[in-house]
Amino acid sequence: MPTPTKGPRLGGSPTHEKQMLANLSANLIEHRSITTTLTKAKRLRPYAERLITIAKKGDLHARRQVVSKISARNSTNQAVVHELFTVIAPAMENRHGGYTRITKIGNRKGDNAPMAVIELIMEPVSPKQAVVQEAEQAAATAPAEETPVEETEQPAEETEAVEAEETSEEK
Repeated sequence: MPTPTKGPRLGGSPTHEKQMLANLSANLIEHRSITTTLTKAKRLRPYAERLITIAKKGDLHARRQVVSKISARNSTNQAVVHELFTVIAPAMENRHGGYTRITKIGNRKGDNAPMAVIELIMEPVSPKQAVVQEAEQAAATAPAEETPVEETEQPAEETEAVEAEETSEEK
């Protein structure tokens, strides 16, 4: 999935890190929101978003790819893959990336590690973006017409400036 970072891995070996990201992503998909350390949340974000992007395709090959990334050898993870393809991927259909949100929540009491909540953004795309898309489509389909610019009254600031000049000339 994502390119491994240089330096120390989360929890030790690269295989342990892959398994940890797979388990975190399965829990994120199952519960829609998890609390973890900030470092793990930042490492989980591209992994989980890539799984959702693959799931949006919806075909058998995509399902097999997700199953290979999330160890689906048990019934819980099989249910997670099913939920990802039937519930989450259709909800994210109009969203182009940015499927997760990380919120910092302070430090853990025991070891003072920075904690964060990572959650799936299940709300539909904001109406403003939909209006912008409609406007772009309308602009593309409508022929380019020039509209004449109508002259309007001068703004109040300009009229006040003109009146001030007239009164200063009269004196």
